[in-house]
Amino acid sequence: MARITRKELKTDKFALEVGHTVDFFEEHRTEIVRYGAAALAVAAIVVLLFVYRSYRHTTRQEALAKAIAVQEAPVGQGAPGTPLAFPTQEAKDKEAIKVFSELAAKDSGTDEGYIAEYYLGCIATDQGKLGEADKRFSSVADSAGARYASLAKLSLGQLYFAEGKPDLGEKMLRSLMDNPTVFVSKDQATIVLAKMLALTKPAVARKLLEPLRVKPGAVSQAAIQAYAELPPQ
Repeated sequence: MARITRKELKTDKFALEVGHTVDFFEEHRTEIVRYGAAALAVAAIVVLLFVYRSYRHTTRQEALAKAIAVQEAPVGQGAPGTPLAFPTQEAKDKEAIKVFSELAAKDSGTDEGYIAEYYLGCIATDQGKLGEADKRFSSVADSAGARYASLAKLSLGQLYFAEGKPDLGEKMLRSLMDNPTVFVSKDQATIVLAKMLALTKPAVARKLLEPLRVKPGAVSQAAIQAYAELPPQ
């Protein structure tokens, strides 16, 4: 049997799914003809549309995985066997911005497109471009589904504090506490808010962290550490 590479399998995935659709119609020819040509046409369009969407979803995920690999690649001498490394942070950022921008533009309105937009906001934050980061995070927070929007809101809340807008930052983070998601829990939003308020409202921060210090697991550890970093009473 000839060896088939993973690349070939991915390339042929759409054709394979369409083939399954054709087999379905061949096996149910009598029943389909009974409902007339119009029904057949509608059914074919619906099934092929579903198959195409599934195929596009897979290709978007593959493109996103490649973009994230760039973002996670080391700078300097990579470890033996490392498939990707960059000589400088500037070179890495340049390539990451390129691939995420292409993905955000091509797949605008999809989960993968919003994730790409979110990463662009993170890169802008690291580069000190807070205005651009604000724009990127706001786009995801306003338009993405609840899960990805919550991630953007968590970053946006912290960004507001960095921009000297503590009232907006506190409002954003408290909204996450009231409306947690699978990506941003109430406890996580609470700890982040407490850290943001540590210098300006230490009493409020202390009150937020108190009940979390006795929770089991990672939450209590994070709360205890944040509490220890508060200024003395």
